[in-house]
Amino acid sequence: MAALATAVAAAAGGQQNDSYFSTGGSGQQRQNWKMKAEHAKKAEFVRIAEKLRTQLTNIEKDKNGHLYNRKSDSRVEYSMLEELEHKMTVNRKTEKTKILQQLSKIRNNVKKLQQHLEDVKHTSEFVDKLKEMMEEIENAINAFKEEQRQTYEQLLKDEKTAVNELSVFEKKVELWVLSSSTREKVLKLPSARISVDKTLENHLPEEVVEFERFLQRTGGRQGGWDDYDHQNFLKVWTKHKGRLSYMDEALEYLCGRTKKEVEQHDKWYREYLILQERKKESIKKWKETQQQEREGNLKKKEKSERMLKKEWLQHEEAQKQKAEEERKRQQEAIEAWKKQKAIAFAMEQASQLKLEEEMKKKQLKERQRQCHMKLLLERYTMQKKEKEELEKLEKEKREETKKEERKKIAAAEISKFQERDLRKLQRKIQQKQVKEAEKQEKEQRLAKLREKVHVRAARDPSRLRRPTRGWEERTKAASPPAPPPLHLPRRAVPAWRRGL
Repeated sequence: MAALATAVAAAAGGQQNDSYFSTGGSGQQRQNWKMKAEHAKKAEFVRIAEKLRTQLTNIEKDKNGHLYNRKSDSRVEYSMLEELEHKMTVNRKTEKTKILQQLSKIRNNVKKLQQHLEDVKHTSEFVDKLKEMMEEIENAINAFKEEQRQTYEQLLKDEKTAVNELSVFEKKVELWVLSSSTREKVLKLPSARISVDKTLENHLPEEVVEFERFLQRTGGRQGGWDDYDHQNFLKVWTKHKGRLSYMDEALEYLCGRTKKEVEQHDKWYREYLILQERKKESIKKWKETQQQEREGNLKKKEKSERMLKKEWLQHEEAQKQKAEEERKRQQEAIEAWKKQKAIAFAMEQASQLKLEEEMKKKQLKERQRQCHMKLLLERYTMQKKEKEELEKLEKEKREETKKEERKKIAAAEISKFQERDLRKLQRKIQQKQVKEAEKQEKEQRLAKLREKVHVRAARDPSRLRRPTRGWEERTKAASPPAPPPLHLPRRAVPAWRRGL
């Protein structure tokens, strides 16, 4: 029996080894490659995380040095930011502890599952318990992933909103800084020459540059005046069409201005109009020259396009010839490939037939081996069944002998019990007879006593009206009667006792 089991195991092991050597090598290499790739990904992730952590530490140091310096003038304003940062740090720490708790819970569940897998039991309850634990771990991991995904999405949205808000604030601050700097320069240095950007000087006409310089030098399009005074000046100046008769009326409208200031502003405004007109004429000329240059460029472009089209047609013709030659060469190569493939197909069919014959031989050997194993198994099962039947018959015989012995013992015990019960029954009958004899004697004795004390009295209705024996005895022993009182209250005597 042991030899047969060893032979079956050896055959099964041979088949498994054959299948392993046929498919297991590549699977092992693929698994090693996947493990190496996963290790490389983990190492890269750890490296990036360490780099980001270092950058975060440096940024926090710079921020703390700039914002939270106690000698800073804006310490009061930055204290609000410090409180907000402290609150966000506390929230981040609480969220970190929460995530660590969730991860530790998942890790404990995985460890429990591993401990259960070490002691495997082939029962349905054990399988259901393992399934329930795996589902619980999977649900916890999925819930953790979903929560982290939502958190990251919300953080990305907040980051995008913050970046947009910061860009808007930066633009506002830049505009505010530019406007404040130009205003300060105009107010403090009205006669200073402000240099125009080099790009404007290089690309714009000279009149435009001169006009811009004039505006920068004299305080903008209002000549350094505010909007209210300048508008009143323009109203009076246009009313009198620039004649000197407007001066008195202008002084009436411009209360805070002197005559000299008005004359200077009039001089500035006349120069402003002259330079503006020159600027318009130069821009007009510049546009005309640009239009002429554009038309010349269009003509050159058309000419170059015609040349390119001609070259493209020549190139296309050459490409067609080349493609035709390439097609012929490919056709020849395809024909040669078809012949080579037909030869290879014939060789492959021959090798396939040879392999099929070898496979048939192997299958035949395998079937013979399986038949042999089947016969061995059937013989083993027959021997086992015969042995079991013999053991069963021996067991039945032993049980029958035991039953007969039990019957003999039970019969002997039953006879003993019957004798004991008979003795008990005889004893009870004797006791009952003794009790009945005693009872009869007692009844006879009681009857004799009754005969002795039995009184046969005749019926005497007058006996009810006579006094009792006790009353007679009481009246005999009574003292002599006392003299009757004069008046004694007494109760009424009933009619049936009167005269007694």
